[in-house]
This record gives sequence, structure tokens and C-alpha cells, in this order.
Amino acid sequence: MAKEEFKEPGKIFVAGHRGMVGSALVRCLEQAGEGQLLTRTRSQLDLTRQQEVESFFVDEKINTVYLAAARVGGIKANNEYPADFIRQNLQIQTNVIESAFQAGVSRLLFLGSSCIYPRLADQPMREDALMTGPLEGTNEAYAVAKIAGIKMCESYRRQHGCDFRSAMPTNLYGPDDNFDLETSHVLPALLRKFHQATINSDPLVRVWGSGRPRREFLHVDDMAAASCHLMGLSEERYWSAVSERCSHVNVGCGSDVSIAELAELIATVTGFSGSIEFDPDLPDGTPRKLLDVSRLESMGWKAAITLEQGIRQTDSWMVEHWDELVAE
Repeated sequence: MAKEEFKEPGKIFVAGHRGMVGSALVRCLEQAGEGQLLTRTRSQLDLTRQQEVESFFVDEKINTVYLAAARVGGIKANNEYPADFIRQNLQIQTNVIESAFQAGVSRLLFLGSSCIYPRLADQPMREDALMTGPLEGTNEAYAVAKIAGIKMCESYRRQHGCDFRSAMPTNLYGPDDNFDLETSHVLPALLRKFHQATINSDPLVRVWGSGRPRREFLHVDDMAAASCHLMGLSEERYWSAVSERCSHVNVGCGSDVSIAELAELIATVTGFSGSIEFDPDLPDGTPRKLLDVSRLESMGWKAAITLEQGIRQTDSWMVEHWDELVAE
């Protein structure tokens, strides 16, 4: 194996290719032109069903796996359906990771979330802050599942020598995001709210929470580029930069904004000229979530898309697909 670069010959399986992250990974990998991309819809392969996943890996002889499939949602969805979030995510990642090991997959990247860190972790959050304090209650079930995924990859590395890596992205947004107001994350939800208000000439937009929490946002195309970069590193280079018991890598841009600042920026992008009102009676979630990305930068990668650039591009995508979104 090369010392500084890993090529991805053979079959590359992107699990969850129809989601926002998975579709961005497909775009990134297609542009790179390495290997043969392999995807499956849920109707073709249900990742929560162990036997289906095992058979798929045995039959297809996959070389590389990007594990982007997950049950995801915002504060409201996580708070109302915790059993669904922990069960489905544990099933998906357990089936894929074990099947990848049994089938002799060369390399796997497990994608998690910054919600793995304690609610009141020191900011910016370093990778070694994991499991040092209580989690945010509104998405605890999802976070526990993602922590289990990291530890599975580390454990398969320790026991079996598998080159199974983990990347923990900050809040992501971009094309193919979920814009449903009941289940989406804050940025796409605000984009939809403000766009709708602009269309209707509404004088006021109400925003969930106090507006004080701070969040870091990363465009999904940057996330995909970072993932491909991490997977392109040689085994020696990746594992020399991490440790067997803290092997995940934060992926973010290294800066954050308040929800109030985000709302103002989205109002500008969408052309909304009315008032913004915050509802402090609704939960804010974690006060601040900013990732320390020094480990990723030491591996040679930095984010390239600014927040305003990314929001404008995402707004254009949403407007282009508006009829489909409102029909769902």
C-alpha cells in the first residue's frame, strides 16, 4: 500500500446515497473517477435487516464503504421518536460494519454527528471530549447510537485490525436537504420559513427558541470532500494522527454563528423584509456546538465554502425544487 495515498479500486459502496450526505459523496466520488460506485435504494436493500446486508456484501465483493445511511432529524423529531432513532441507527451501522468485516472490506468510513459530545463540553469541542459528560437530552438516543458506531469501528480495529475510520461532521446543509418543517434541522427549516414568508408577503417570521444558541454550519459538498480526503490518506498517515481509543475526526469549518445571526442572514438571502420574532418558550437545545478541527487541518484539509455562499446555493436549489417540496 502506498505511504501517502490510498486509491479506491474495485467497488465503492455508498450506503445512504439518496440522502443529503450520501448524494454529495456520490458527486465527489464520480468527479474523482476512482473505482466502481455501488448504490442501493431502501427497497433494493434494507440496511436494518441483517441477512439482506450480509448477503449483499458477500455477493458484491465490495472494497470500500462510505456509511452515510442513518435515521436523522431535528430537535422535534429526535425528541418525539427516540426509540426509532436509537433502534434504526444501531441496526444500520451494526449490520454494515459487521458485514464489511466478514466480507473483507479494505476500508470503511463511518459518518456520525457532533451531537456525540457532552451538552456543556468545552468549546471548541475536541475529539477527546467524547464521553466526558452528559449528552443533550433532546437528541440523546441518536447520539448514543453514533457513539456506539465510533466504538464499533475502534473495536474492530483493535481486535481484527480493520481500517474502519470515523468522521464527525458539524451541522450540515445543502442540496437534497430535508426541508420538512416537522422533521428538519434549523437551517433548512429557516430557509423554507423565510422563503414562504417572502412569497406570501408575511410581515413576521417566528423562530423556534431564544436565538442565542450558537451553531457551526458546513456545506455538504465540503463534508463530502473532507470524507474523500480522509479515505484517501494512507493507513499509516491516518492512524498516526489519531489513536485506537479516540480515532474519529471532527469535520467542520471552525467558526459559528448565533441562531439569530443565521436568521438575519437567511432573511437577507431570501429577500424577506419583515420582522423576526423568537419564541423563548420553545427549547434551544445545546447552548453552543463548535468543533475543534485542528486534527482535520493537520491532515491537510480545510473547508472552502463560506456560509453565505452555501446558503445562497442551497436557497437556489430549494427554489428550483419548490413545487416538489411543498407537494410532499
